[in-house]
Amino acid sequence: MDIVLALAVAVVVIVLIFDYTNGFHDAANIVATVIASRAMTPAQAVIIVGVFEFLGPLLGGTAVANTIGKFIVLDGVDAVAALTILLCGLLGAIVWNLLTWWKGIPSSSSHALVGGLAGAVVVSVGADHVVWGFHELFAHGHVSGVTKVLLALVLSPLIGFWAGFLFQKLMLRLLAGARPIINRNLRYAQFFTAAGLAFSHGANDAQKSMGILTLVLLLGGFVQNFSVPLWVMLACASAITLGILSGGWRIVRTLGFAIYKVRPLHALDSQLTSAAVIFSASMLGAPVSTTHVVATSIMGIGAAERPKAVRWAKAGEIATTWVVTIPGAAFASVVFYYLTRAVLAF
Repeated sequence: MDIVLALAVAVVVIVLIFDYTNGFHDAANIVATVIASRAMTPAQAVIIVGVFEFLGPLLGGTAVANTIGKFIVLDGVDAVAALTILLCGLLGAIVWNLLTWWKGIPSSSSHALVGGLAGAVVVSVGADHVVWGFHELFAHGHVSGVTKVLLALVLSPLIGFWAGFLFQKLMLRLLAGARPIINRNLRYAQFFTAAGLAFSHGANDAQKSMGILTLVLLLGGFVQNFSVPLWVMLACASAITLGILSGGWRIVRTLGFAIYKVRPLHALDSQLTSAAVIFSASMLGAPVSTTHVVATSIMGIGAAERPKAVRWAKAGEIATTWVVTIPGAAFASVVFYYLTRAVLAF
């Protein structure tokens, strides 16, 4: 088998494995509040989330895929070298995802992907092959490359926090005179809000793998321009949905119980605000972290009701993980790159 074809097949498999671990890692982000508020059983949650997670990548467009697929530039690099770089970057991201899942820490798969790819590119062919976007931002006010990715990842948690805070305040005012039986209706409503959150997650997160997979096809010479094929959409939608169905349940405890004690109203508000933020970002082509948005929306909701009841120490631990994810995944990808070089040299 031709070496380029063999490498391309290997990278495609790794992309889909990353997509699977992304879903596996992020399952708790979507179902944590549903289960914590007792709106659904785990089985019900997984079925509803699985269906709408699959539909998200198919119906959510390709704006995020275009952003992710174009923040590194490997056009002038030999196909074998370029595919090897992608392989190492993805392996670094996968290792970070599995490590944080094992520790029960809700870190960002998006951060891991960006860190892994950037790290592998910088040590292999140089920093000039990464579209940083800093000059374009300050000189022309145009947001692109790593700058666009980082701005989305930094701003989305802040927006999630304040959206959750304000929406919770509004709902508390609207339901001020409601009787406790309203909780039953709030639980029923979560069948729709959880579906919306799953759809928005699929529309954003699966597109990251779609972008990388399309880049693999472009670098390998299998397509002539950066356009996401239908089979790529179907493959990525399937992989992330299988990951969701497998469920990274370790993180449910952190998001559902360790930040703030979630009741039906809190869960509904968190799902609505998170879905709105994530889907809006998808339409703008901005890759965001579902983990960040869901966690900060819960913090905002808790702060709107009882700030002292929010476990800010746990929030601090999560924030620390967010900060170290990009360099951590980058380091892992660098290790894989040098190991690969050593193996090839041998």
